[in-house]
Amino acid sequence: MSTGYLETRRHELRKTRLSMVDGNLNGNLRTVQGGVSARAYRDGYWGFASAPRDDATTLQQVQHEARGNAAAMGSFGGRRALALPGGQHVGTQAPFGRGDLPAAQAIERLAELHAHCMKAYPGLRSTRLQVTDEHHVKELESGDGHRSLARIQRAAAYVTLVTEGADGAPLELTEILSGIGSLADLDWSLQAFAPRLDALYQHLQAKRHAVPARGGQHRVVMAPELAGILAHEAMGHPCEADSVLGGAITADLVGKPVASELVSMADLAHHFESAELMCPVYADDEGTPARDVTMIERGVLREFMHSRETAARLGLAPTGNARAYAPDDEPLVRMRNTAILPGRSTMQEMIEGIEDGYLLLKTGNGQADSTTEFMFGVDLAYEIRGGRIGRAVRDTTVSGSALKVLQSVDAVGREMEWSCNGYCGKKQPMVVSVGGPALRATAHLGGE
Repeated sequence: MSTGYLETRRHELRKTRLSMVDGNLNGNLRTVQGGVSARAYRDGYWGFASAPRDDATTLQQVQHEARGNAAAMGSFGGRRALALPGGQHVGTQAPFGRGDLPAAQAIERLAELHAHCMKAYPGLRSTRLQVTDEHHVKELESGDGHRSLARIQRAAAYVTLVTEGADGAPLELTEILSGIGSLADLDWSLQAFAPRLDALYQHLQAKRHAVPARGGQHRVVMAPELAGILAHEAMGHPCEADSVLGGAITADLVGKPVASELVSMADLAHHFESAELMCPVYADDEGTPARDVTMIERGVLREFMHSRETAARLGLAPTGNARAYAPDDEPLVRMRNTAILPGRSTMQEMIEGIEDGYLLLKTGNGQADSTTEFMFGVDLAYEIRGGRIGRAVRDTTVSGSALKVLQSVDAVGREMEWSCNGYCGKKQPMVVSVGGPALRATAHLGGE
């Protein structure tokens, strides 16, 4: 690939968000963002430009600006131009599902869910409901004429139940459904949601009499929601090759044990066990054909996620992980569908194997850094005593080094769960999905 490489991307992003509080609609937003961008590579530097229009004149202007920006970067000093590796994907990704759900139907369904909750759950003080979907269409053209069209489509529904604790303080828990496609494809009907809401209400009632966690190191069972966040935040980001080049701790660990032999972890491109994933990427936003990346194989660190440039810098092949969120964003190395792969244990077996510890079920927010140190909020947890689930635990935190936590794993669940709600943040938001089975490990809990 020459130093005069140029690519252009036409990108449309459509989003829907409706929200309801206590049966009152307080948000009904539909937005469309579109435009064209260009990226040029010259003398070892990238230049990027974008505009919120898509016509021939604008396209030529954006291409000219991208080339000019690449040339201007050269004023910072000489840089060796890299031969950027990787082929170009050619093809069109077909749209998924049924198309948009009319707003009137969505509002009617939100009202039905609210009415059900207030009728079915005694003592409930409030409900908050929200549904969202978004659809990205990205048409990429490389300087040598290769074209590809890619899509990302996802939808999510959130129901938050609010009550009062025994001390009169407000308590709340949220249930989330997410999936590929639009709100017309996601089954968030009352019939589908009701069993999950019944379970959520029972957890909320248990939290009314919750006890504080005992701070310190404990044996824990992390439900798939927490295991998925651990994989994404604490190990996924340090395995993005730009972070590796920036000094992440993983840089010197390839080929070395970083986890229990029971742990394998991958960033999957578009399928798992013959099923299309929630965030399918067949070609990234550089046009590179996407492939699966196995970061950890039976406890050993194997490989990283790459763009063309990071692959060239490390003498490796690109993996199809260069992604841009909005029409005016340039591609960065980002995850797609990141998960710890399933093992052989059941949830019951993992709980029965703990004499004194905790079951961690739901997480709120969290953070991690390039050393793999992390801290996540825990919104729902229970004591485990004598291999049985005990009392609910007040909101707490789980923290530690992901490397040490993964090295302590002595059981991995056999049932996978996936979710695709919220965004991954790294200079720009990004649609990703996370998944995994439950894990049994040692971690640090905040508490008394």
